[in-house]
Order: sequence, then structure tokens, then C-alpha cells
Amino acid sequence: MSRIGKNPVTIPSGVTVDVKGNVVTVKGKLGELSQEFDAIDIKVDGDQVIFERPSDAKDHKSKHGLYRALVNNMVKGVSEGFTKELELVGVGYRASNQGQKLDLALGFSHNIVLELAPEVKVETISEKGKNPIVKLTSHDKQLVGQVAAKIRGFRKPEPYKGKGVKFVGEQLRRKAGKSA
Repeated sequence: MSRIGKNPVTIPSGVTVDVKGNVVTVKGKLGELSQEFDAIDIKVDGDQVIFERPSDAKDHKSKHGLYRALVNNMVKGVSEGFTKELELVGVGYRASNQGQKLDLALGFSHNIVLELAPEVKVETISEKGKNPIVKLTSHDKQLVGQVAAKIRGFRKPEPYKGKGVKFVGEQLRRKAGKSA
């Protein structure tokens, strides 16, 4: 039995979960998310969502914990939201935003302008003497992670000086330079 799949998801106040056919819809104060599912029975019982699998087949076992985790992230997202922070480490690296357009100067010959989805709120923080920070917020955990990974992919941190775009709090593996 999946340890994660056995645990029911508690629904906080202000959040509604609907199961119709093979689609779970979660609505809350921050937005609405839907997810298709198959091979798992999902039931809403009072203020809990319960996940049951029909058999011990490998496919059913693998999807049991997966769908529980996805629904849990949806419930947490529409009630609290998710935030990712990226730090730009390097001389002359800058970030600014106008609405949903993020403008990044990452040491290339041109600035990178990224148009973000309307579900993702972007905020740039630039303080003197500190590295610029890009803060992404949304109710969809998958979307925030995907956008953050795309921004990080423009200039990944390199192991010698640590220059590049990294997550706040990320530990980098540093290498020693040439020995004389």
C-alpha cells in the first residue's frame, strides 16, 4: 500500500473539490485548477478527499500516490499559493519587469525578454549591494516550477565562480580553479 496514497487530503475552509467523471476540479480564493485522472477511485467525504486503488497492479500502485500528491498540491495552491525565488549572481546581471514581461540582462549581447503566463505573478527586487531577485508566485505548482526552470536555463550557475541564475538557498558544488 502506498504510504502517501493512504493519507487523505484535508480540505481547508473556503476550498471546494468536485469529482466529475475522470476530472478533479479544485476551487479556492486564489483560483481554480483541474486534473484528469484514471485507474484510481477518488471520493470526497466531508472535509477530506480519499484515494483508493482497485487492485495491486503496478500501474494502480504507481498512480495511487501520484494523484494524491497532485490533488494535495492543487488544494494547497488555491488556498495558500506557491512561490519560487531566483537569484541573479554576476556582475551586471539585472532583472526588471513591466506587467507580465520579464526583462533579464545576463551578460549576453542582448537582453532576454520573457512573456509570462497570466497565472504567474512576477516581482523583481533590486537592492544596492545585493544580487537581484526574481520572485514568481502562482496557485499552480507545476507552472511556477516550469517557469522558474526556464529562467534558470538561460544561464545556469557555473561551478568555478558561481555566476548565473540560481534558486534562493540552493547549494552549488564549487570546484577549485587551476593550481599554480
